[in-house]
Amino acid sequence: MIPPSFDYHAPRTIQDAVGLLTQLGSEAKLLAGGHSLLPMMKLRFAQPAHLIDLNRIDELRGIVDQGDHVLIGAMTVENDLINSPVLRAKVPLLPEAAALIADPQVRNRGTIGGDIAHGDPANDHPALALALNASFCLQGPQGRREVKADDFFLGIFTTALAEDEILVSMTVPAFPAKTGWAYEKLKRKTGDWATAGAAVVMRVENDHVSQVRIALTNVASTAIRVKSAEDALLGQALSDESINAAADAAMTACDPAEDLRGDVEYKTAMAGQMLKRAIRLAASRC
Repeated sequence: MIPPSFDYHAPRTIQDAVGLLTQLGSEAKLLAGGHSLLPMMKLRFAQPAHLIDLNRIDELRGIVDQGDHVLIGAMTVENDLINSPVLRAKVPLLPEAAALIADPQVRNRGTIGGDIAHGDPANDHPALALALNASFCLQGPQGRREVKADDFFLGIFTTALAEDEILVSMTVPAFPAKTGWAYEKLKRKTGDWATAGAAVVMRVENDHVSQVRIALTNVASTAIRVKSAEDALLGQALSDESINAAADAAMTACDPAEDLRGDVEYKTAMAGQMLKRAIRLAASRC
């Protein structure tokens, strides 16, 4: 289908884009990579009167080494994450997981900020951001504010991003030495969303888990961090018993929607299996 008519805007600065959002209000939508918005417009599920294209704002792109943190511009595309030497050295979970997203065409155009701001529980970056203890910089008419990933994802297609704000960047702590990581994702075919996915970042010291963050993809109304699963591992020696306990806690936290990828029972079980795999792989990298 062809979308209804709309006015097109192409600001060149973040301030100009925020000004347009403030002026146009709910009649406007932001365009990043377009892989979520444009299909919805073609189906007329979304009918914005104004489209604000962020692709000409250079300050929204880039990956910056800040020492103990890495800053990633919201308009940075997946292939830039995959090929970044900074991320490979300091936050290797991100380039590894980005390679599992969709297909080469999507990765050339799709942005990390668009993936996060859309609030789709099936997108991969929300769970990754939770596992990485990321924070987001949001800019609106009153200036900038920081929101932790733990507080950002509120529900299906719902985030802490206000109607007149733009997601500017994401900041991620660099991995300390002896940090393990993994993202395990079950999908029906190449390019599909996850049936269930699990992201793990952990440290093992003296054969015991000293730090761990666990997040799940597409098994609730939003990506979820599962602290009960983390608690099952913290201070414990990694064993089949502790890993199974973490998986059981994660499955208890699941509340997936039934769809063509599986029913509730299957998706919940697969979340447990993906988490077991992710824990074992992360532990092997510590």
